[in-house]
Amino acid sequence: MINSTQVSYFTFGGYFNIGLFKYLFFLIIMCLYAVIICANLLLIVVICMNRSLHEPMYLFLCSLFINELFGSTGLFPFLLVQILSDIHTVSAPFCFLQIFCVYAYAAVQFHNLSVMSYDRYLAICYPLQYNTQMTSIKVVPLIGVAVTISLSVPLQLCGNIINKVYCDNYLVVKLACSDTRVNNIYGLCYTVISIIIPLLLILYTYIKIFKVCYSGSKQTRQKAVSTCTPHLASLLNFSFSCLFEIVQSRFDMSNVPIMLRIILSLYFLTCQPIFNPLMFGLQMTKIRSLCKSLFFGKM
Repeated sequence: MINSTQVSYFTFGGYFNIGLFKYLFFLIIMCLYAVIICANLLLIVVICMNRSLHEPMYLFLCSLFINELFGSTGLFPFLLVQILSDIHTVSAPFCFLQIFCVYAYAAVQFHNLSVMSYDRYLAICYPLQYNTQMTSIKVVPLIGVAVTISLSVPLQLCGNIINKVYCDNYLVVKLACSDTRVNNIYGLCYTVISIIIPLLLILYTYIKIFKVCYSGSKQTRQKAVSTCTPHLASLLNFSFSCLFEIVQSRFDMSNVPIMLRIILSLYFLTCQPIFNPLMFGLQMTKIRSLCKSLFFGKM
């Protein structure tokens, strides 16, 4: 993260005059945020209130849903205010706080997905030892491993316009007219720790899982497909959303319609918090049946 005493506020250049349509966009964004809050809270409550779901896999899911509430809350409330505002500015401290929230959300998300892949690896490759290997003593440290380290490096900024609808660390660094080598080194270390290492762990666990499935029985393959499909779908969705974010921040997107650019930038913090509760909630029989009993009584 960066810090600067030279700029007191930033202006968002991603907004444009849409007249009365801003109220329609406000309602759409507010509905999306309400869906994210309700869907993730519902599954958190279901997992916490039912002792039958107090297993490692569901505790990792609970951590995933909590992080999605954190990430979306770092974006949507302020975004709703900005949509209705005619002056799209943000104070520098609040901008840096939003940058921290967005980057912390991304780091925790990748770490959660990597820990979940390790859990699936133990369940499929070592099913008889799973209960002794994945104990509560291991679950808590694995959930806590997703920690983001913030770094404050003073930069002298020569501008204050961010061409986006929310604060982005890379775009703020681009405004600097001082030496940014320290920030670039930190950004590289952050990428390795938060993205490369978790992805390598996920790749390793799935290579092992595919080897077991290839040489195992039909029942083993069916178990692997049913337990790994939601995780793989979530991983691919989040990886593509991160790719969209990187492309938009680092390449010239002036030829892309501004509305499409806004949608791609919001995909990063919108689709994953909606996608995961639907995917895991519909795919996992235990969660699905408990949600039904919660709304419709005993089945």
